Amino acid sequence: MANLNGNQDSLEFVYNFYLKMKENKVNLAYEGEITHQITKAFTALTESNMANEEDYNSVQKKVFHVMVECLQNVSKHSERTENAKDGRGIFMVSKGEEEYNVTTANVINNEKIEELTEMLNNINSLDKIGLKQLYKQQIRDGRLSEKGGAGLGFIDIARKTGEKLVFNFLPINDIQSFFVLISTVSRKKDEE
Repeated sequence: MANLNGNQDSLEFVYNFYLKMKENKVNLAYEGEITHQITKAFTALTESNMANEEDYNSVQKKVFHVMVECLQNVSKHSERTENAKDGRGIFMVSKGEEEYNVTTANVINNEKIEELTEMLNNINSLDKIGLKQLYKQQIRDGRLSEKGGAGLGFIDIARKTGEKLVFNFLPINDIQSFFVLISTVSRKKDEE
């Protein structure tokens, strides 16, 4: 029998992590580099899990779309480390009674917080028509960053879900923060 005394903290952490995941109905959790291959694997895994559910096809498509957009945001906009060419972050999918939540989190430089906050607050202030106009304007004006996007992914998520984007910046140090984004997809059938 293995000596558990030295590993007791690890065992308790794993059990507490398991309980927290159950409590928050997390179906999928990942921490690490977000690559194209990881994105494909998550969508395939989620597709097989959702095939067993009774959710509408339109809901499943929205969840996949939001997952891909969120994973691309982490991949493109996370701060890089010396040994990681792709962005690192956390990715989780949880399922509640009435919604799916797609949560991403990644490290960003504090200098980006003000612009990101302004952009996300602007997106959250718009209705469906306003989001469509903003999306077209961003494409037309071509105000893209060196990493691409101009917030198109965030706008697209808000358009697809019809929900406000929930976000926060948790300070790590004077230079960086942990950017958390939660996108909600209703499990109810579209009215349209």
